[in-house]
Amino acid sequence: MDERASGIILRTRLLTETSLIVHWLTPDLGRIATVAKGARRPKSPFRGKLDLFHAADFSFARSRRSDLHTLREISLLATHDPLRRDLARLQQVAYCSKLLEQATETETPLPEIHALFADLLTHLTRHPAAPQPVFAFEIKLLFELGLAPDFARAGVGVPAQQLLQRLLDAPWSDIAAFNPQPPELNDARRFLHGFLIYHLDRIPHGRAAALDC
Repeated sequence: MDERASGIILRTRLLTETSLIVHWLTPDLGRIATVAKGARRPKSPFRGKLDLFHAADFSFARSRRSDLHTLREISLLATHDPLRRDLARLQQVAYCSKLLEQATETETPLPEIHALFADLLTHLTRHPAAPQPVFAFEIKLLFELGLAPDFARAGVGVPAQQLLQRLLDAPWSDIAAFNPQPPELNDARRFLHGFLIYHLDRIPHGRAAALDC
């Protein structure tokens, strides 16, 4: 029996000349991978629907032998087109998706992290690239993972402490209005860099490009 889910496409890659592997982030099933057979054929029902950061309802047949399932149907909910028209915003969401994949396990329910990533996508489709949403995603993700730092004991300057706490607490609708000064941003950048490496062992490629906007 086919299963149904809603999710966001984190990445795709070729499997054969005509088929794709599609990696999803879903709230109830976590990160799962599906095979879209024939997706690259001109008349495929998947044509135009399987792109990075598309949100969709989909159905799939679960494999009994592997963690690679068969995609059956897909109904698009959102395409987030502005991300693909702006390199800076695309770099930011690409880095955040890699960080999310590194920090989570496959096929584990991730409702809060799915909601966090969906909020990031919505924010970046509406606002120009800036360091603040990347910092907000990092600190909010750390909180959801149970790794949020104690800023008062973290060895970071008070202005940067206050900035990071505000980014952690604030709804996404408020983040675009934040206007921190360069010293605060630099201090927050260095602190989060070290904190992420300490807890996750490494940082995915692309953070520097995501923040140099």
